[in-house]
Parts: sequence; C-alpha cells; structure tokens
Amino acid sequence: QLVETGGGLIQAGGSLRLSCAASGATFNSRAMAWFRQAPGSEREFVAAMRWSVSSTDYADFAKGRFSISRDNAKNTLFLQMDDLKPEDTAVYFCGAPRPFSFAWRTASDIDVWGNGTLVVVSS
Repeated sequence: QLVETGGGLIQAGGSLRLSCAASGATFNSRAMAWFRQAPGSEREFVAAMRWSVSSTDYADFAKGRFSISRDNAKNTLFLQMDDLKPEDTAVYFCGAPRPFSFAWRTASDIDVWGNGTLVVVSS
C-alpha cells in the first residue's frame, strides 16, 4: 500500500515536499517513482529511485527543480519540489513497478499506485 501526503496550494516560486508512505516488505525490492496527472492529460513520469541503490532518474522538466529521496528505515519516499510553476499543477502519484524491474518511466510499468495528492500552483 502506498499513501501520498504533502500536497496543497502554493504560490509560484514556492516549494513543497511530498511524502509517500509504503507498507509491505515487497517494496524493499522495488524501485519507487513519482508521476503526475494534470486535468485532461495523461499520467506522466516525474522521478524515480531504486530502493536498494541510491540511483535516481528524472524527467527533463524535473531536473534542477525536483529532488527524489527516501528513508528506508521509515519506508517513505519523498519528492522535494522547488521553484514551482503553474504548469506543475497536477495530482501527484507515488508508484512502484514490479519487483526487480528497471522499467518505471511509463504508467504501464507501475504495479502499485497510491491515491495521489493534489498540488495547485497559483500564479
């Protein structure tokens, strides 16, 4: 199970930190990813991190502004978002691909989803 928190209304240029609490031992063998979905748009990849090795992967729009991290002791994934823009407005989802999978950049790669947390960036 994955549960996201930390969304909200923020002015452009501000920062938010999203959290994704994971339960279940199987997540220790999975990469973890953040996706987002704006109204009328498809769900798009934001960032991912392998669970046992601290390697990261970012979408181009996220590089330099977003940072993914995790706390293994607390089974929690984070997404630090800085310099937010109105176009970052979306529901942000935490997702986990299948165990030991190295594919995570499309929604079809994701095996388990959280319910999402809404981020609204005002101009």
